[in-house]
Amino acid sequence: MYIDSHCHINFPELAERLPGIFGKMAENKVTHALCVSVNLPEFPQVLALAEQHPNVFASVGVHPDYEDTPEPDVEQLVRLADHPRIVAIGETGLDYYRLEGDLEWQRERFRTHIRASRACGKPLIIHTRSASEDTLRIMREEGAGSDAGGAAGVMHCFTESLEVARAAMDMGFYISFSGIVTFKSAKELQAVAQEVPLERMLIETDSPYLAPVPYRGKTNEPGYVCHVAEFIARLKNLPLEQVARQTTENFFTLFKAAA
Repeated sequence: MYIDSHCHINFPELAERLPGIFGKMAENKVTHALCVSVNLPEFPQVLALAEQHPNVFASVGVHPDYEDTPEPDVEQLVRLADHPRIVAIGETGLDYYRLEGDLEWQRERFRTHIRASRACGKPLIIHTRSASEDTLRIMREEGAGSDAGGAAGVMHCFTESLEVARAAMDMGFYISFSGIVTFKSAKELQAVAQEVPLERMLIETDSPYLAPVPYRGKTNEPGYVCHVAEFIARLKNLPLEQVARQTTENFFTLFKAAA
């Protein structure tokens, strides 16, 4: 069985056809999915999905790409996370790819999420793009990760270098690979995936985006996470069953509230 450790089934592309989404998950032996929050106004939709469907979990957080949106504080995130279906804080992090100018507000938002994670004991879902140096620096400064007494977490949709992956793993974080790893153009990322131990790996879709081969260019959905697992198995020359079993075990080890 497989688990999609990061998706957005509350987004319109998927929310309007949920019966088909869940049907495809069952067909492809995808037993659970984590629906990840990107802002506070839409958080009630995310939570509702987790409350209505026993195989869906949820997170609470504000994505770094959302500039004009209500800003969370630590107390608010901790209060919202105090729910049995909320298993993580995020997604949070830094993204210098899409936005320019003074991005100190992104860094402060990231710090807020790390502090909330430490306060409530639930792991972080971290997004980083074109900002790995600052991301790791702030993680260290704020004590993110199990070694610092935090709840650790996952570097989701990982596209950074092996050095970044190792630095994150040293702080207790898992590395999650999306459909990007299946792209022919992703040779450097595939080399990273070969080196990341299976015991520290998660798989995800980040749907409705980044559909894996053979669905590249189409709307992604949680049921397609099996193709990420299949590629990882070929890449690492491992039995598919081992990849499925270990990434599922890793999910429940990290997201203890989901177990």
